[in-house]
Amino acid sequence: MKWSWPTSFIAGAITVILFASITQDKAVAVTDFLTSDEQNNIAVFQAASPSVVFVTNTQLRRQRFSLNVMEIPRGSGTGFIWDQTGLIVTNFHVVYGANKITITLQSGKSHEAKVIGLSAEKDIALLKIEVPDEALQGLPLGDSNALAVGRKVMAIGNPFALDTSLTVGVVSALNREIKSLSNRTIKNVIQTDAAINPGNSGGPLLNSKGELIGVNTSIVSPSGASAGIGFAIPVSTLKELIPQLLKYGRLYRAVLGIETMSDSWSRRLNIKGVVVFSVKQGYPAEQAGMVGVREDRRGKIHLGDVIIAIDGEPVTNEDGMLSLLEQHQPGDKVKITSLRDEAILNYDIVLAQPET
Repeated sequence: MKWSWPTSFIAGAITVILFASITQDKAVAVTDFLTSDEQNNIAVFQAASPSVVFVTNTQLRRQRFSLNVMEIPRGSGTGFIWDQTGLIVTNFHVVYGANKITITLQSGKSHEAKVIGLSAEKDIALLKIEVPDEALQGLPLGDSNALAVGRKVMAIGNPFALDTSLTVGVVSALNREIKSLSNRTIKNVIQTDAAINPGNSGGPLLNSKGELIGVNTSIVSPSGASAGIGFAIPVSTLKELIPQLLKYGRLYRAVLGIETMSDSWSRRLNIKGVVVFSVKQGYPAEQAGMVGVREDRRGKIHLGDVIIAIDGEPVTNEDGMLSLLEQHQPGDKVKITSLRDEAILNYDIVLAQPET
């Protein structure tokens, strides 16, 4: 009977020979084994990571018995350099309630940050550090409007305080909506499966060209860890918001000149729409004839105008009304439809500048 070597033994021997020849061949470099996708990941990370910073939020708290004031950590997150002047972008919820904010650069140097502007509505904070002796590198801005589901994205952040970590994924969905700390709806949000964990908040979401396309802001997970559903505020929102935060320190929104009743009270009264509680003297709403809640001689309370539409778009709560107003600038004319004493009224109102 003719004897032969087992197939598995031959295959194993070939593998050992090939591995030995590769390790002995000095001409073979590790980079020769990188795929084009891996090379892209490395290139983007190396270019962008110097612009990613560690954000530490601390509060002052009085000790219970000694009454001494001490500084305690409240939280941490990620941010990134907006430009070479020292502007830093992060999430509002990362710095919320802070008495002191510290920015740690990739060089390891830490600097106390000054708050330039805050927008709880968009979950964005704009900070600034003074670093005259260190060159700062901002991230190139991409176009979030050009994204499509399936495009590769990369997130850089400090998850669980592990600095400068890279995760890779794709755009899972576009035009999502999430709630901010102020209970306002943030629209046009990017959904991604790139792992986003606690500490990633405020970090950049990048495309394969290394351009900023979003700010990582939250995850959907019962455990608090990444479950493949993360969200990022699009860079198109930043392009509109950052100039407003620089100039005014807040979101700049055209106003009607009204104070509204809270949505919770409206729900208790089974009212669909925004109840005008009062109108401000000298503002467009008053000039147009809108009225707020009033009391008659017998002490009975009467509702005034209840806003139910703006330019034909239905309004059911304050969040919806504010979102519609944010699409306009001071000086724009809008048509306000309201319900008062069971009568439908229409007002043509020129929006005013907000109070400074």
